[in-house]
Amino acid sequence: MTRHARNCTAGAVYTYHEKKKDARASGYGTNAQRIGKDSVKDFDCCSLSLQPCANPVITKDGYLFDKEVILQYIITKKTEYSRKLRQYEKLKKQEEEQIQTKFMEEDNKKVNNFLKGENNIVSKPIDGFKPDEPSTSSVSNMVNGLDKHLPSFWVPSKTPNAEKLKLVKPDPTIPCPISGKPLKAKDLVNVKFMQVNDPDDKKCLITKENRYMCAVTHDILSNSVPCVVLKPTGDVVTVECFERIIKKDWIHPLTGSKLSEKDIIVMQRGGTGYAQTNVNLEGKHERPALQA
Repeated sequence: MTRHARNCTAGAVYTYHEKKKDARASGYGTNAQRIGKDSVKDFDCCSLSLQPCANPVITKDGYLFDKEVILQYIITKKTEYSRKLRQYEKLKKQEEEQIQTKFMEEDNKKVNNFLKGENNIVSKPIDGFKPDEPSTSSVSNMVNGLDKHLPSFWVPSKTPNAEKLKLVKPDPTIPCPISGKPLKAKDLVNVKFMQVNDPDDKKCLITKENRYMCAVTHDILSNSVPCVVLKPTGDVVTVECFERIIKKDWIHPLTGSKLSEKDIIVMQRGGTGYAQTNVNLEGKHERPALQA
């Protein structure tokens, strides 16, 4: 009779805990772990640098960026597009030159075939007492222009199995680094956060736990509080404030101006590159699986 203890290994059931423990020790199977708060970006942090925004701007899809970081990203993408465009124009010019050279070679081939046929009509007199001229033809495979067509194993573009680059004109559209949708610098909206004024709290703004509040109701903002940005002024208010106060008459509560649905931008709350807050908080690492 076996011992019924915590370390008993003679049980008839292979428990879930034992399975996970053996999977971690063996190096096989998919690891799944719930992401903690340290792995989730704060709502007021840049989606690229993951740091608090000094000059926050938001896209029309609701993704928050630091103005300096997103402009640097746009400049880098434009530089990359210019480089690809120059490469495309260079390849296109080379292709046109190759086509022109091919036509010239075909014309020269036709002329040589014609001259060869004309020379064969009149036979030359044969002098049987004159010795044959020594042959000057070379046995090298690099003569008669073959060195330009033979493959080279040292140059990648000249190897026998090298594929010809396809001419694809680069796309000038700059995608958003998070959503992948077209992004333009003129579409970025400046965001104005209202700081929490607590005279007793002497901490730095970055180290504060409660940094910003709603511009209308003064509710504390966090990742668990859905927010919207009023596009004309850039003020940040809670979704509850928008639904209960602003949506009734579509009047800006701070300026009194008229608003429309296009003036409301729903902020996307913090997340990492492989998970978003309140959507998927589980990270997976796929490894080889054991086959029975």
